[in-house]
Amino acid sequence: MHSDLTEESVAKDNTLFIIYMKTKHLLLGDEALALGALHAGLSGAYAYPGTPSTEIMEFIQQSPIARERNIHSHWSSNEKTAVEEALGMSYCGKRAITSMKHVGLNVAADPFVNSAMTGANGGLLVIAADDPSMHSSQNEQDSRFYADFAMIPALEPSNQQEAYDMAEYGFNLSEQFQIPVLIRLVTRLSHSRAVVETSDEVKKENDLHYPARPKQWVLMPAMSKIRNKQLIADFEDLQYVSDKSPFNKYEDGKDHRLGIVVSGIAYNYLMEAFPKGVPFPLVKVSQYPLPKKLINKLYEECDSLLVLEEGQPFIEKQLRGLLDAGKPILGKFSGEVQRDGELNPDIVRNLFMSIAPDYMEREAANRHIAAKNVVSRPPALCQGCGHRDVYGALNDVLKEYENPKVFGDIGCYTLGFLSPFNAIDTCVDMGASITMAKGASDAGQHPAVAIIGDSTFTHSGMTGLLDAINENSPITVIISDNLTTGMTGGQDSQGTGKLEDICLGLGADPAHVRTIDSLPKNHDEMVKLFKEEIDYDGLSVIISRRECIQTARRKKS
Repeated sequence: MHSDLTEESVAKDNTLFIIYMKTKHLLLGDEALALGALHAGLSGAYAYPGTPSTEIMEFIQQSPIARERNIHSHWSSNEKTAVEEALGMSYCGKRAITSMKHVGLNVAADPFVNSAMTGANGGLLVIAADDPSMHSSQNEQDSRFYADFAMIPALEPSNQQEAYDMAEYGFNLSEQFQIPVLIRLVTRLSHSRAVVETSDEVKKENDLHYPARPKQWVLMPAMSKIRNKQLIADFEDLQYVSDKSPFNKYEDGKDHRLGIVVSGIAYNYLMEAFPKGVPFPLVKVSQYPLPKKLINKLYEECDSLLVLEEGQPFIEKQLRGLLDAGKPILGKFSGEVQRDGELNPDIVRNLFMSIAPDYMEREAANRHIAAKNVVSRPPALCQGCGHRDVYGALNDVLKEYENPKVFGDIGCYTLGFLSPFNAIDTCVDMGASITMAKGASDAGQHPAVAIIGDSTFTHSGMTGLLDAINENSPITVIISDNLTTGMTGGQDSQGTGKLEDICLGLGADPAHVRTIDSLPKNHDEMVKLFKEEIDYDGLSVIISRRECIQTARRKKS
């Protein structure tokens, strides 16, 4: 432990986040965190749009504070570049945030994990918005595992007020320990509103200053070995701070037959299940590493533990390794709590109806049952969307071939999988359309067609295209260009007006980089063009272009 890290110093440091409350706002969780960062002296925000994280950057872009201070708030090409850009600003002593959805953290994993080794200089917050229930995502992964893996401290707000407060607290923690801090949000917190009390004070931005130990920023083995020992030692200190955190707390209860470990937004659901007060002792967890002393106290005082957490059984898995006195630990592994999907107040209430019925008001159960006469309405491509014309022409062409395969990607156009188009065969991750088409072609598949959007192409499709160019792979790449990042609301696309130049610059044959307007009147011409390039024995790129109907309408209005 650091020689100057005492209970008194920790308490003093933790008061740094306390502010004079003067103003009330009705804010989304995303907005509360963004405003907290602005008030805490933010100098730069870096992000790639992805639900449920998008509103963080959008709030900053629209903020008078950001405009007045000329705070950097441009979208990055992808999440990896966003983390690296934020890390560069931190290196120069300024406070920066980088935000993304949970699967975006996969893209950013290389710089994120290595940023624990370099450390931070100016405060650096890496914000990951998880999506339990997969409302708009490929999986339900839990970003807390990344923080634990990298030995980076994490904060998990339970409500919008904590999201606001944690921004300044997180910057202070980052600068105190010279390490990035992960903030984990979830969909229901990111996209629900609550009243948040904020300060009228906007802190001064940090002055330029540089790392006191600059060698640790060069991750050559000799320096990394030294830094790794320091990282392990600091993690023990972070454990101590977590036990004293204002966001982690022990709350006593009258019935010690059961103790509850509850984290993040699940704490709100628990409070709603017991409007007259929770009868069991509990430990609320919103800062990681886990507060071992608080949890050990709970374990010693109770006959069994129940773990309530949104997402995967991250806390539960650790408790089964930390606690070995033989008392039952109930949760997702033991089957009391569902493993998939989101928690909600009714799920938590019904859980206690089964394990602690004496305390529950039976008439209050299932108070939020969904209406039975509401018909599910699956998403669909907008009327007037250029992707529709691409799929219509492509389907007409592919009827002529035996067993054609279309490799899709992440974007609005993924909806081409659904009826009436039924047009794509795969969708795995950002940029995988081109590389999977190449791999299929290497296996002998023909036709192998990749369809990718303009924003996804510049996010992570260019390197795959370079592979295909270098081998002149006989695949057809269709870049369906709607001049924006359409799926997440119309943010800027990095490749707008540059796609042809990018493809030619990568080395594509100019004779087989072709552009067409994806309009209904051009259907026959599109069919002809698609067939010509599919029959070409080599790599071809077709850029089908038509502005997103939604952004076009917004511009017109």
